[in-house]
Amino acid sequence: MRHARRVLCFGATGSGKSTLAAALADRLDLPLVLVDDLCWEPGWVQPPRAELDARVLPALDEPAYVIDSVYGFHNVCALERVDVVVGLDYPRATSMRRLLARTAGRILTRELVCNGNVETLRRALSRDSIMAWHVKSWASKRARMRTWHADPSAPPTVLLRRPRDADALLASLG
Repeated sequence: MRHARRVLCFGATGSGKSTLAAALADRLDLPLVLVDDLCWEPGWVQPPRAELDARVLPALDEPAYVIDSVYGFHNVCALERVDVVVGLDYPRATSMRRLLARTAGRILTRELVCNGNVETLRRALSRDSIMAWHVKSWASKRARMRTWHADPSAPPTVLLRRPRDADALLASLG
């Protein structure tokens, strides 16, 4: 981990990927890349795939970074480039609890996220809310991390099963 120059954090929505990525970037003295900043325009508009590729792929080609996730269609490209994957393989209840707390906090404070967007109660209760996305994607993200972990041809994948495992990883890095 200490010698990794390209680190991918991966996990369920709300698990704490961005928070962990920021802490890892700080401890490893690497640039932080927040994928949502690349993939969302103001007004929660997602650009077409070609534009997403034009933003994300050059970031993955940089010589050093900690990136807080990649969307499914960029998984292969990321795995071809990263030195290590840090998977937040938390129970669904843990990531959902974190997501609910984060979303509620952002709604109450109107905290700006990814390019000036704000989370609203209406958006949080919509069919394509971040909570709905968590429910839809949790199992596939967990399976993906575990597959990478078991695959000797994939980059080394560190699976963190509980938040205290992330704390221990950070502590080991000083």
